[in-house]
Amino acid sequence: MAEGETESPGPKKRGPYISSVTSRSVNLMIRGVVLFFIGVFLALVLNLLQIQRNVTLFPPDVIASIFSSAWWVPPCCGTASAVIGLLYPCIDRHLGEPHKFKREWSSVMRCVAVFVGINHASAKVDFDNNIQLSLTLAALSIGLWWTFDRSRSGFGLGVGIAFLATVVTQLLVYNGVYQYTSPDFLYVRSWLPCIFFAGGITMGNIGRQLAMVCKG
Repeated sequence: MAEGETESPGPKKRGPYISSVTSRSVNLMIRGVVLFFIGVFLALVLNLLQIQRNVTLFPPDVIASIFSSAWWVPPCCGTASAVIGLLYPCIDRHLGEPHKFKREWSSVMRCVAVFVGINHASAKVDFDNNIQLSLTLAALSIGLWWTFDRSRSGFGLGVGIAFLATVVTQLLVYNGVYQYTSPDFLYVRSWLPCIFFAGGITMGNIGRQLAMVCKG
């Protein structure tokens, strides 16, 4: 090298810790975005089923378009889906109990199909009273957990999600945001926690599968 010339600095290499943190952040962001859009899609489909059956009642202009004054439903469900889907593998990792039961996409798709079926049953199947419907949906929801999850952490998170989501829904209905026809559990239907439980298990399964794929 000639005198007076200086060697141009090459690209700085990031340390292993910074690379690891960046990789984890990108991983979380990608999974969160995917889970968000899955939640939005499921919310649109399932909410449309409930409206068609007159289970939930929004203002009249919402019936004409599910994107009108009910705009907040898909984003809220998408955000909740992202949080739940990221929380499940995180809890598994912290408990040191990686979930390996039926970890393939075909099982996840069947779980989604069963969840949609449970939600569809809540709107389409007629029972003599809401108690019979609630017990049936509770059995189906626990059956979904047993078939596709079987983890104690999954069951506990599902119960917690069902409780929290039901409380939030009660507050929304109490404040007149929307309403349920024939409420029998304060302001909502008694079977609603079963739907939230099954939804939590379903999004948890999707989140676990995404975590495994991204890790691989």
